[in-house]
Amino acid sequence: MPRFYFNILSEAGSLDDWEGTELADLDAARIEAVRDARALMSSAVLHGYDIASRSVEIRNETGDILLVLPFSEAVKRVG
Repeated sequence: MPRFYFNILSEAGSLDDWEGTELADLDAARIEAVRDARALMSSAVLHGYDIASRSVEIRNETGDILLVLPFSEAVKRVG
């Protein structure tokens, strides 16, 4: 199974994932990125912060960027 790395990008820089996660394919990695973004945003909101401008960068084992998912795309807008 391929290994995917999920780096968190912000205006201040990046928080790199050095361990990675083995997942079936890029679709599974995108689902994981959405879950991660939602969890991080939920925690931030509970502490009074808005981090919706951040992104999750998904890389493969050779370091190629496969997908960049803005946190804002991990939630549905209502109202």
